[in-house]
Amino acid sequence: MDVTDSSSTRRRATRAKLYEAAVTLIAEQGFSATTVDEIAERAGVAKGTVYYNFKSKTELFEELLRYGVGLLTSSLQSAADETAERGGTKVEALDAMIRAGLVFIDSYPAFTQLYVAELWRTNRAWQSTLLVVRQQAVAVVETVLREAVESGELNEEIDIPLTAAALVGMVLVAALDWQSFQRERSLDDVHAALSRLLHGRVSSR
Repeated sequence: MDVTDSSSTRRRATRAKLYEAAVTLIAEQGFSATTVDEIAERAGVAKGTVYYNFKSKTELFEELLRYGVGLLTSSLQSAADETAERGGTKVEALDAMIRAGLVFIDSYPAFTQLYVAELWRTNRAWQSTLLVVRQQAVAVVETVLREAVESGELNEEIDIPLTAAALVGMVLVAALDWQSFQRERSLDDVHAALSRLLHGRVSSR
């Protein structure tokens, strides 16, 4: 590894520590109440390190959103790709993406709480960034839905953008409810319940 690669690796590791510290603190006490000093202390770095990596607390939070939703998007895409590689159907890919979303939320509950909360605020400096990264995650689901319609697995009358947003929203809200109020349930249990909804197995007829 050359010096440039080593420096880049260290910077990514430092940023990851800052993201983790920021998301935990902001989830606990809100964005306005969280200071750069607290973020630096929680991350175990000097205050100057925060400003070396980010111009401001606002930029740090904006990049945190990009980072977190980027991880979610990658996990959804990987689930779709792995299903395709083993010859699975598009509906099976959607099911795998539901599970991937639950695994992500189980791994990053504080980030998910922040992300969902910020989706409903319109007066934030990072609103435009949030809309962009949200669309990146939803677009992965849209692509699989579109392919499912083209292959005849799903009815061509479905509204693809709205259905994709509904699936992502279903996973986010159901997982947060699970995390907050139904912790006795296993991830497999929650996935099975959402899978039944996906496959339309909730009607007795």
